[in-house]
Amino acid sequence: MYNPKVLDHFRRPRNQGVIKDADGVGQVGNPVCGDIMKIYIKVAKNKKGEEVIKDIKFETLGCGAALATSSMLTVMAKGRAIEQALKIGKLDIAKELGGLPAVKLHCSMLAHEGLAAAVADYRQKHNK
Repeated sequence: MYNPKVLDHFRRPRNQGVIKDADGVGQVGNPVCGDIMKIYIKVAKNKKGEEVIKDIKFETLGCGAALATSSMLTVMAKGRAIEQALKIGKLDIAKELGGLPAVKLHCSMLAHEGLAAAVADYRQKHNK
């Protein structure tokens, strides 16, 4: 059902954990399947003055696809300017993982929404 890359991110998730002094935290869930994702971001400015995601971590309670998409999202977003990271869509995450079964595409949407919620939290805390 899952390809080797999805299984790798499920078995060895990247950036899993908590950022205790996170600049933004977003939590999203899917009531249909029960998956819950919490995304933590730490923001810094790069040499151009752009706000970038210096660090990103996640906590996910869910299926293998939910863990894999959370992991892949963090890999794709880390080091990117916030505006670039927000453009990472559900199909981008699924494609980077080598594909997901159609019934699991909602997991990559949750990952995207979790990042958007973390950025919204950051912006609200910093009046941006």
